[in-house]
Amino acid sequence: MRYPRTPDGRYFVAKGRLWRCTDPSLLPEERARWVKALMQARRAVREARGRGDLEALKEARRRVDEAKRALGERGPPWWGEGPDYTGRRVENTPYRDWYFSLERDADP
Repeated sequence: MRYPRTPDGRYFVAKGRLWRCTDPSLLPEERARWVKALMQARRAVREARGRGDLEALKEARRRVDEAKRALGERGPPWWGEGPDYTGRRVENTPYRDWYFSLERDADP
């Protein structure tokens, strides 16, 4: 598994950090629409950077943020109450034992 997901489905782990998963309650069509918008906005960020266009960069970043919020990856946690560990090192969270058990499970 390239990016393991926490047992509660709230996060995936990349480079030792927790990142919020997309809200699973989104309808597939809505999710697809926002993922497409996110990819377009990310391309716009890259293009604006390449041109050195600060205004276009600011607008493209705003669109990235809008899409990530719509997907539930930013903003209030989609699971309701409780802490949000987005961006934290997994070993500094309650998911530590689960994460390190993955390494043992992978051994033959």
